[in-house]
Amino acid sequence: MADTKREIERKFEFTKPGAEQRGAPDLTGTAGIATVVDRGVADLDAVYYDTPDQRLAADGLTLRRRTGGKDAGWHLKLPVAPGTRDEVSAALSDTVPGPLAVLVRSRVRDAPLEPQVRLLSSRRTSHLLDAGGSLLAELSTDAVTAERDGTTATWTEVEVELADGSDPALLDAVQKTFEKAGLKVSDAPSKLARALAETGKEPPARPAPDPADETAGAYVLAYLRAQVDTLVSYDPGVRRNQPDSVHQMRVACRRLRSAFKTYRKILDREATDPIGEELRRLGEELGADRDREVLHEHFRAQLADLPHTLLAGPVHKRLRTWNSARRTATRRRALAALDHPRHLALLDTLDALLTDPPLLPQAAKPAAKALPKAILRDYRRLATRVDHALSLDPGQERDHALHDARKGAKRARYAAEAAEPALGKPARKLAKAMEAVQDVLGEHQDSVVARTALHDLTHQAHGAGEPSFTWGLLHGREEARAERSERDLPAVWAEASDRALRSALG
Repeated sequence: MADTKREIERKFEFTKPGAEQRGAPDLTGTAGIATVVDRGVADLDAVYYDTPDQRLAADGLTLRRRTGGKDAGWHLKLPVAPGTRDEVSAALSDTVPGPLAVLVRSRVRDAPLEPQVRLLSSRRTSHLLDAGGSLLAELSTDAVTAERDGTTATWTEVEVELADGSDPALLDAVQKTFEKAGLKVSDAPSKLARALAETGKEPPARPAPDPADETAGAYVLAYLRAQVDTLVSYDPGVRRNQPDSVHQMRVACRRLRSAFKTYRKILDREATDPIGEELRRLGEELGADRDREVLHEHFRAQLADLPHTLLAGPVHKRLRTWNSARRTATRRRALAALDHPRHLALLDTLDALLTDPPLLPQAAKPAAKALPKAILRDYRRLATRVDHALSLDPGQERDHALHDARKGAKRARYAAEAAEPALGKPARKLAKAMEAVQDVLGEHQDSVVARTALHDLTHQAHGAGEPSFTWGLLHGREEARAERSERDLPAVWAEASDRALRSALG
């Protein structure tokens, strides 16, 4: 089993030689710190693991096996925000524990995880308590020795880690006190990062676009790289069942597929079409879990909005039963997709595409000329779909046409967002216009999906001898929701079309 905790901390280093001999200044009286309690010294021995080309370090992750201290074991630290990381821990073993190995799979893939650096630390720990004796934070002063391939480096650093529930403003107050005493916030985000720098083994720099390159190909590739990074970085969150992780991975799949289609005159479709198909498959596997989650929350909100007199039968229990049965299957399906060899092959293929992109002659043209043409093609395609949907009578055929229009609106929006770094305000205005169309069409499609699910709930309730009145009531609400969307669409589309034509893209 693996345990997780959120770390919010700040690291400091001494600015003057010999200052570490005096140690960290007394923090008594700083931001509600009433008492500083010495908790003694512990000797820590940590070996950090990574691939030979340091894929984890390049993305700010650390994986270590540590002995000594109160939390001996394996620790994987995943960056959340500057100064904030999630630490996932597992018991000591000779090899990387499976629950941790799976969380780095999207980065490591088939490469071996091997010892890279050893850090020996003598840690003096103090607890920072408030007037009531409650723990506010933990202060650690570490005398560190880094060893790598016969090279060593030594330094002393100070770390303040907030206790659960403590105000992050405490770190700002501590920083002011430390700065007056000759300490500064460390330049290195972690001990490992400093160890690699001090021993001359920093990870390779992440690819960065050339700011002087104004070609269409350069901007499209930068956008694709950002989406691939999203796909990789949210993989551990999906495995840990983190909120919004499935959604973010699914959106990255859509954005990549959309970019391949929109910019088909910049990237060769013979190379991108097979990748797009794999992304479609992955998105569908992930989507089952996401769709279930969204529907469940929507129905919960709808039930909460109904007067108690309209809740006929054990509707909350029925909804939980329905959701639990679906959740087990959809989550298993999502994780199976991430564990499948096809997923790792997809990630490798995307990396290869970015390393050696199949650029067409249009890619060498200035972005300001090539990108608007591609965006406007998508806009005109959307216009045709909307006009077709509006020409149909209400019913199943119109529902399908509106769903196609929704997909077209997403593609037009994504195309404009991808071009925003190159085209600026005009692309941003077009993206917002297309988002408005996507929203109203999304309301309609969500209603279609919800009605199908409500049919399922109604049949389950009826089969169990429960009243189906409430589910029928919700079904009627969803029908009204769809009708509102259909009424709103012409006006929303007219305004969006006007804004699009005034966006100066063409």
